Amino acid sequence: MNIGTIFAALYAAHQVADHHVQTDCQARDKGKPGRDGQLACLRHVASYTATAVVALAATAAVTGARPQLGRVAAGLALSAVTHYVIDRRKPLRRFAELTGHAGFYQLGAPRPEHDDNPSLGTGAYALDQSAHVGFLFAAALIIGGGRTR
Repeated sequence: MNIGTIFAALYAAHQVADHHVQTDCQARDKGKPGRDGQLACLRHVASYTATAVVALAATAAVTGARPQLGRVAAGLALSAVTHYVIDRRKPLRRFAELTGHAGFYQLGAPRPEHDDNPSLGTGAYALDQSAHVGFLFAAALIIGGGRTR
């Protein structure tokens, strides 16, 4: 499989796993502090990674390509670990603050004193998704690099 095909498979899996496979409980709890938040995030990352495996397996079956399993494992490990860190929320918020994007991170966030409705149209969500896609590209480079069998 070429890198573009791998990236397309990972990106499609990302969209499905982050928005359809992830449970409501995982989405609400994965950023909470403590063990409950950690376990919710781990469950999400496990189903996220399983969705990526299915997408890559389907792509390999259709294309006839046989990517090196070590590269697949390394790419999926990078994707899983970075997805966990990003979805724990606090590291992404700190990164936004360090890079001068704290205001953007807060953009669209509900204001408790105004009883605003939460929405997906927030700066935090945009930064979350762009970080995930950047790491998916890195994972595709790892998986698609080298020779395929």
